[in-house]
This record gives sequence, C-alpha cells and structure tokens, in this order.
Amino acid sequence: MRIVAAISLAAASLAFSSCSGGGEEAAAGGPPPMPQPITMAKRPDAAGGEALYVEYCIMCHGPNGMGSGLLARRMDEGNLELRDNLTPEFVITAARMGIGNMPAIPRGEVSDEDLQAIGEYLAAGPHGGGQ
Repeated sequence: MRIVAAISLAAASLAFSSCSGGGEEAAAGGPPPMPQPITMAKRPDAAGGEALYVEYCIMCHGPNGMGSGLLARRMDEGNLELRDNLTPEFVITAARMGIGNMPAIPRGEVSDEDLQAIGEYLAAGPHGGGQ
C-alpha cells in the first residue's frame, strides 16, 4: 500500500513539475497567448449596433473568434469590424440564412431590429475597436 502511495505521489509530483515548467518553454518559443475575450466591460462606451455586435457576434467574429479565423483563410480580413466591404443587407442575409460554417440565426435569438443595427454598424466600418 505504501509503495502504491509513493508511486502515485511521485507521478503527481512529476506531472505537476512538467506542467509548471512548460510555461517557461511556451514563453520562449511557443505560440503567443490567446487574446482576452471582448465584452461590454472592455467597451463601456459601446452603444447601438456596436453594443449589439459585442453582445451577439464578437465571440465568433472578434480577434480570437473561430469565425474570424475561418474567414481569414478565404479573404484578406476576417475580423468583421475591420472590413470595409460589408452592407447591412449582406450581414442580415448571412446571419438569417447562415453562410459557410456559420449557422443561421433565428429571430428568436436576434430580432430584426437588432440585426439591422448590427448590419449598419458593420457597414459603417472599418472600426478601430476591432483590435
């Protein structure tokens, strides 16, 4: 019984030391850390379409969102806030019908009025808040 406990303790100690030491290696040559999520707390002055975009869209279409990464594979700018070629109609159609890997967004999740405001906000871009 003591041998099993000693082996378990040694294994746990080894696992912990390798985990805690990995931070130094990652900092030296690993990938950069993920950006922090963008929330209303990070954009306290956001209003209208921008606030709705932060609430409903930025988790996927902001700097660290999967949607931005997938779009960047097909076009120069994947971050929707930094694009200069969006129209409200395109944003609304893409959101309601779904496009590529993006699922359709029903009216029960985002109202027509809110989606119109989001589309107008993005069409007025590019916006510096996208970073």
